[in-house]
Amino acid sequence: MNFEIQAIAATALGIALAACCGFRVFLPMLVAGLVSRFQLFHFSDSFQWLSTTPALICLGAATVLEITAYYVPFIDNLLDTIAAPAAAIAGTLLATSVIPIDNEWMKWIIGIVAGGGGAGLVSAGTGLLRLFSSKTTLGTGNAVVATGENTAALGGALLSFLIPVVMAVIFLLLFIWVIKKILNRFRARTVKHKQPGY
Repeated sequence: MNFEIQAIAATALGIALAACCGFRVFLPMLVAGLVSRFQLFHFSDSFQWLSTTPALICLGAATVLEITAYYVPFIDNLLDTIAAPAAAIAGTLLATSVIPIDNEWMKWIIGIVAGGGGAGLVSAGTGLLRLFSSKTTLGTGNAVVATGENTAALGGALLSFLIPVVMAVIFLLLFIWVIKKILNRFRARTVKHKQPGY
């Protein structure tokens, strides 16, 4: 019974951390690496590299660059085009690093679907939000969006280690909301193209 609870918590942690990569690619990885470095959480052996000094230096530098770039108008929109696939990769790595399954194939499949898919969806949702902000405020409101994303990435990553199941549920609800928004946008475009004379 205790093992089952730990397995559920670890899986929830993987989903929640992966989702945080949808807000910022490198910040959740940096938090995870630091948590492992201070021995507050133990990743599987194949992911111990996250807590090494070279990895932490690289993740720290990448985090600073990523956060700074998102405060530059229109550069942030350009970054969104590469953020979704990068977030999916980072989400897959983080989810796979904590999922307590011995079968490597199953671990990676779940990591790709739950971790990579979740991170990609969140990234797509934040990209749509920034695009809307760029159109309505000519980019001036993007700094507010960026600050919200930074806060969500950092706060979400930290809380994922403290209350993983709660954070996983919150992010699952966020996934559903993002999917609905993307579908609504797709339907609106389809209806527009079907209108006579378009």
